[in-house]
Amino acid sequence: MIGSAVHQLRLDDLGTPLIDTTFVVLDLETTGLDPSGDRITEVGAVRVRGGEVLGELRTFVHPARPIPAAVTAVTGITDAMVADAPAESTVIGHVLAFLHGAVLVAHNAPFDVSFLCNAAARTGHPMPEPVVLDTARLSRRLLRDEVRDHRLATLARHLRARTTPEHRALADARATVDVLHGLLERAGSLGATTVEDVVELTRSRSDRAFRRRGLVADAPAAPGVYRFLDDHDRTLYVGKATDLRARLRTYFGQDPRRRIADMVRETARVTWQVTPTLVEAEVLELRAIQAEQPRFNRRSRAPVPDRWLALTREPFPRLSVVRAPGPGHLTTIGPLLGPRSAQRLREAIEEVLPVRTCTTRLRSTQDHPACLLKDLGRCGAPCDGSQGQASYGQVVASVAGLVDDPAPLLDELESRMWAQTERGRYERATELRDLRARTARTLQRLRDRRWLLAAGHLVLVRTVEHGVEEIRLDQGWLRSSTRYRHGQAAVLPGLDDGAAIHPRPSHAELDLILHWIEQGEVRVLEASEPPTSPVRGGGQLARVLDVARSTDRQVRRDLQQLAGHKVRQRSGDRGPVRDGEVRSQ
Repeated sequence: MIGSAVHQLRLDDLGTPLIDTTFVVLDLETTGLDPSGDRITEVGAVRVRGGEVLGELRTFVHPARPIPAAVTAVTGITDAMVADAPAESTVIGHVLAFLHGAVLVAHNAPFDVSFLCNAAARTGHPMPEPVVLDTARLSRRLLRDEVRDHRLATLARHLRARTTPEHRALADARATVDVLHGLLERAGSLGATTVEDVVELTRSRSDRAFRRRGLVADAPAAPGVYRFLDDHDRTLYVGKATDLRARLRTYFGQDPRRRIADMVRETARVTWQVTPTLVEAEVLELRAIQAEQPRFNRRSRAPVPDRWLALTREPFPRLSVVRAPGPGHLTTIGPLLGPRSAQRLREAIEEVLPVRTCTTRLRSTQDHPACLLKDLGRCGAPCDGSQGQASYGQVVASVAGLVDDPAPLLDELESRMWAQTERGRYERATELRDLRARTARTLQRLRDRRWLLAAGHLVLVRTVEHGVEEIRLDQGWLRSSTRYRHGQAAVLPGLDDGAAIHPRPSHAELDLILHWIEQGEVRVLEASEPPTSPVRGGGQLARVLDVARSTDRQVRRDLQQLAGHKVRQRSGDRGPVRDGEVRSQ
């Protein structure tokens, strides 16, 4: 906004043709180049629409400080010329009023806009936030092969402006008007017919891609999921957006990635589906990627497979990572996020509890020779008869109870970590610290997902800006979502049945639902079964996770500090310096 009562145009509002758009072309002369330390000495502005000048503003400004001789030599403005000029506080109010409802245009706009914003802040006016067109940037986009540089004087000569710029505010503003009109004619040849189009053209890197933005001309400013399709209607790419219109337009020349340019060249049409909530768009995107396997989607194409950590059904059970529970398993922990997560949990359990790790099948009584783990105290050695079934059964019960109460496991890992620290074995202590943090994350994730999967029919609501979001779940599957204002009735249309893809929701989909739940205070409207989660060990899990987050932040800060003190050697007998290597000169 510019001024308390001024309605300034925003980019979302700019669907007006260029010929019907009001522009204010602004130029400022100043005492120097520093917006915070220097001051404005002269203002020139021209208000135009449809090629017709609607008004002009020109005034000196008292800078409250001497004008440097070097500046006077360039602009011709002396201290005597501004001695009786109005103060900055008076002029800024008139300038902001002159900008009312218009698009601000300037040559090298960041310079003029920064001085204007600093002056507004000093004089107590609201900070201006107009849509800005920079004729220098637009020239670099449209005339890059026609002119040697993009100075205002060069462009004025090239585009045959009626006014010659002379480093005076009004003359330069008039010259910029003619430059603007010449550039808009060039932009029209690329299909830019609105201010929104011209702003996007200044950001675009490719004329060919910019011309193809008509594929998304009708995209709405709403959340949803979109698809890029080729000539044979094969899906090239699937994405989601909080604002389909804004997101889709970035693909046509603004995205610098080479693979995006390749994708746009192959695109025949773009389709989109509006969703009431962002979480529904995220879920639909995930399901579509996994079902359609688009070539240009690099991540999430294949869901991470579920894994379980199982205790085998035998006299002396052992831990095994399996694809699914079966009759040969006494008890299982899962589903876990892939084999790596299951293997790390197994490592943590075997670190603390004396579960046998050998694969030999053991009967109730054995006389096998014991391995080294017996001497290390890591196994009770049921293989040589040192440990009976009753004693080993207590170990098995401890493993089975870890999900309901992980505190003993986490406490023992912490004790061992500090013991290693006291012995000076810091590398091993670090390994145990990281193992403890990974174990806590795995068990907390498992708890969160288990209650979602077991909850049956569940309707959750949470308050969001300007309304309420509501989602319906069945065994963790998102079936529908909606957004409505307080007091309105909820309408929950159904989603495509993701169960046709997988027997249960993927971990990624459950994470999306959990992220939605964590974003605000959630209430349960309906539930076929009360959602429950174990209580024991919850405080310990929270404490370990909080310490892990703090440690991760500190490690990142330390690495950044080290990186900031790198000493690089550009050449020499020892070869180039690699990342992470520090050398002295």
